[in-house]
Amino acid sequence: MENKESEFEDRTKEIETETERKRLKKANRENSISNFICLYLYDLADLEQRFACASQEHPTNSEIVKLYLYLDVLKIQCLFQSYSEVSANEFLSVFTSGGLAPSLRIINSTYSGTFHFNLTSFSDQVSWLIEIPRENITTNTDIAAVEEWFVRISLQNGLNIYTTGGTLLDQVREPILQWTLGHLIAKEKVSTLYPHVVGLKVTKVPCANDVALLGFILNSNLDGVYIGLTSSGFWNYNDTLWYNLTDMIYSHFGEEHLGLTVVDMVLTNHFFVILTSLGLFVSGDLRYPKKPALILLSRAEFCGFERIDYVKGKLWYNERCFANRERFEVDYITITFERNRTLSEASSCFYSKEPFFDWLPCLPYISKTMKTTPSTVITFLIDQEHYSGIYLFNNEVSLTTTASVSNLKNNIPRFKPKFPVFTFPPSFSYPVGMVFHPRSHFLYAYGNQVWLSVDGGNTFELLADFHEDIIKHSYHSFYTSTIAFVSRSGKVYKTKAGLESYSKAGYIIDRVFTLYYDHMGFIHKLTPGYFKAEGPPGDTGTSQSIFIEDSDMGFQTALVPQFTNINEMIFYAYVPENEPMKSIHTKQFSKMHLGKQLTHRKFGMAYVKNVVYHDLPERFLSAAIVEIIDPFAVENEKWSSAILSSLYISQERKFYKLNLQTPRVDSRFKDTDFEKTVVIPGYCSFLIIEVLDDTNALAIPTMLGIIPNYKTFLKDSWFLYNFGQKNGRLWKIKAKPCNYWFEQHDDSLSLSVLKYIDLGQTKNLKLKVIPNTRGIRIREVPLLKIIVGNPNLLDVQAEGIFDYTDSYILDISITSKTLTQGSTSLAFVMWRASTNCFVTTFVATLKSSCSYLKTMHHIPSILIPLKDWISGIHKDSQGFNRIKTLPTNYRPPSNMGIAIPITDNFYNADPSKPIPRNLFYKSKKHGKFKQCANMSSRAKCNCSQEQKFSYDVAFSDCREKVPRYKFPVTEYPIALHISSEDGHIPIKTHHLVTVTEVNKRENWKLQHTVPANIRKLKTYLESLLHTSVYNPLGLNLSITGSELFHFRVSIVSGFTFCNLEEEFQIYVDQVPLPFPGHTLIAIAAAVVLGGLIFIVFVYKIRHTHPTANGQTFSTEANVGATPLAKS
Repeated sequence: MENKESEFEDRTKEIETETERKRLKKANRENSISNFICLYLYDLADLEQRFACASQEHPTNSEIVKLYLYLDVLKIQCLFQSYSEVSANEFLSVFTSGGLAPSLRIINSTYSGTFHFNLTSFSDQVSWLIEIPRENITTNTDIAAVEEWFVRISLQNGLNIYTTGGTLLDQVREPILQWTLGHLIAKEKVSTLYPHVVGLKVTKVPCANDVALLGFILNSNLDGVYIGLTSSGFWNYNDTLWYNLTDMIYSHFGEEHLGLTVVDMVLTNHFFVILTSLGLFVSGDLRYPKKPALILLSRAEFCGFERIDYVKGKLWYNERCFANRERFEVDYITITFERNRTLSEASSCFYSKEPFFDWLPCLPYISKTMKTTPSTVITFLIDQEHYSGIYLFNNEVSLTTTASVSNLKNNIPRFKPKFPVFTFPPSFSYPVGMVFHPRSHFLYAYGNQVWLSVDGGNTFELLADFHEDIIKHSYHSFYTSTIAFVSRSGKVYKTKAGLESYSKAGYIIDRVFTLYYDHMGFIHKLTPGYFKAEGPPGDTGTSQSIFIEDSDMGFQTALVPQFTNINEMIFYAYVPENEPMKSIHTKQFSKMHLGKQLTHRKFGMAYVKNVVYHDLPERFLSAAIVEIIDPFAVENEKWSSAILSSLYISQERKFYKLNLQTPRVDSRFKDTDFEKTVVIPGYCSFLIIEVLDDTNALAIPTMLGIIPNYKTFLKDSWFLYNFGQKNGRLWKIKAKPCNYWFEQHDDSLSLSVLKYIDLGQTKNLKLKVIPNTRGIRIREVPLLKIIVGNPNLLDVQAEGIFDYTDSYILDISITSKTLTQGSTSLAFVMWRASTNCFVTTFVATLKSSCSYLKTMHHIPSILIPLKDWISGIHKDSQGFNRIKTLPTNYRPPSNMGIAIPITDNFYNADPSKPIPRNLFYKSKKHGKFKQCANMSSRAKCNCSQEQKFSYDVAFSDCREKVPRYKFPVTEYPIALHISSEDGHIPIKTHHLVTVTEVNKRENWKLQHTVPANIRKLKTYLESLLHTSVYNPLGLNLSITGSELFHFRVSIVSGFTFCNLEEEFQIYVDQVPLPFPGHTLIAIAAAVVLGGLIFIVFVYKIRHTHPTANGQTFSTEANVGATPLAKS
């Protein structure tokens, strides 16, 4: 035993020495790196203070970059903030001469683009400038819900010399910014409202959290609806525009009403909903502003509800961004009233989907013959991933709180629950609400406790228990996944979405306040008279806090350490014998302490790995199992002289007596030894609860099975630890520093990723978790927890490994498996991460749908540069011009003849010019202008450059030039590529296509090969569609007609969620005359040629030596007759 004790003591000293050596080594290394950086960058602190960027004005001292995009060019100015122009110019010159200039990266969930500042430095320039045309960022200008971009500005792309971040907001497209909310009021007028404000309500745009509204809740001494609008995230109070909506609300009432105030507000993707003390009001669709753009509100009617009900009403909304909205994406809002429904009322809870005209009862219809328990609906939320409704009930009769889930059918909840009803324990006695974390499937129910569900309300896990202190509000950041819970007492607790632990952030003493997270995840405290943000370091180099710091999560009791091995301890929390039942929880460990660090004022640190509860021993009802990082301080003779003696332990009734053996004069128990712990290696620990005299003390043991009863321990074989609180608590529990880093293996750099999964498609994600922690690392346990919101929608497969650096790498493949369209969240939670980490949860949105970026393109056999298209001349090696400029008001011929076009499509339209080929009745009957309709000239058609070169039939009026080919066109390859966010890929065999001629022309045919594996499918589709279906691979086109052919290629529905179509045009020139002209000319030519040949022949016969021939004939005759004459 003595050898074991000596080994324990030597090992303890060795760990302390090694820890100190590592600490000094780390400090020296950090100093060396810091000195190197300072030498290279002159002074890093000064550099950070001076670097700033802005788009509208001279950059300010704020390190948060706020950029705004309008219809014109985006101009950005970046500089080093300086007290003199000379020094700023000097910094600029140093970096410019080194070839360094800032780069700007713009990021959202589906897009990432990099732009570079000019490298040139002029003599009078003290900043870098960049001008980016709007069309280089986005070509859309329509008003719609659109994501606010994140921007990342750094000195030279890829070099981490200096980086700052911010946001870029599209002021042109954001719906709420296109409206005037009411009468604009001056800030001086707003200040007169402050004494009457008793509460605040804030709501933000789901896709652009920097755009938000702040409403004043007024007392009975003042009437009115006053709302502030910001587009910069409430960073500056003076940037807020204040509006008075009072007259607009009162205009809905025919008689005098008093007591008007804001109660609650919600900004959805396309609508503004405001609950006032006089009723619920809904705006029109914000995407379609009218002139004047004064917002109009309509009142929703709820029969039987009056002002006393409205002032206690609440609005509930599941915040989701519907940028590039799909048909299955729709916003829902619920309103609840704090009263039980009466016999004449349908419900005290109603819900509606946009445009929020019809409000339906949350509870399904219940027959009068059915028996039901009188439960109050606290909250009703629509789970859009599962298309179901989730209820939070509270029964005041049975004092129970339950959660229930019902599927929706035709937008109405079914009476039969989807899952068995979940009943919370009786300790959850005061439910307040339930909310989805934005853009995720994490569901939180809160009140005097906080519960978390990751399966859509089927089950819940306890996250926190606040007992008598009730959580009244929750605030969320989708970007950093941070959640803040505010209690009635003003205490603020924070957690990260999906984590099973939380921390204390501090408390707020302001009488009237609300919290708000901006688009970058910075939290703001909003009060009637000022705003305060907890942002990055400012001019002082430190981050200001909006809370009164109270980060110590320790509690007022003694802790008793018990070693289990050299690297692990158990700390028991002591509960005094006379402790009242209602306050026992204040002497216990809780889930809040999970994952935190326990430190001692002298020295020592450990990480809490687990929290357990038990009934024995009686005084220790909870314990924390910790991993020792730095050994804790042991009491020495200066702090406690008792350790200079031997110790004898004996049982005395239910306690144990500690007796000092062979005591020295200066060795004795003191009153200050109260609540200290005796630690004996290999045995249980003892907490001293009473000092009897100089040599005796009473103590209680921690582990009943290893009590060293009636044993003596020599000096230096037992130790004293001071984790008491009677003489001043020396220990604290705080959130540990960030212990894990998160890395994405792609170029997005976005914490909000959107992936589209088409039919039969597979997408891959790769994530990496890098440990940045001290202590033992267990490589057998994955560091990431994966949560799929709707596992029935997509097939998600994951494979994780640890690399040689103990980093955890996770490969995920997501595959479409059904014909159902929808969206689901895919969350990755670093479950061991500290709440101090910037990123602990990564949530990707997966859509089983068609990407808005997915298009199909025809690759022409001959590529013609844009400059040649503009000039109209592109000759091949034989001098043949490959571009045909179409005649004005051109229409392709029909099967009835060249002069009888019967198509409705004009090309190169000009309403001021005559229409050719318009002599026949059928030709006059057809032909309609599209973009040039009701225009007097081509100039007024407003054809853009893109429209003039577009193959789309919708822009045929603008099309001037088309590709030109010689007759005949044989085996023209129809090469098709699909373009998306993943790049350009050739179309695959299983995407069967149809090909049609837009103008219903004939004289063309297609050739293709049909593999055996799709032959039956092709036959089936042709019988179903009543048209020919082709294999896109190896598809060739032959044309035997003349002039313009306009083809449309479409992928057959069922192979993709997308409606993919592509059009291309071919002008066939130098064509022989059509039948019967060619035949008649050939026959006539043959007859003429034959006649000419005959005439020449006759002529030759008649005029070829006639005299000579006659003489020869006569001589021959005479010769033959001579003998006869002689006879």
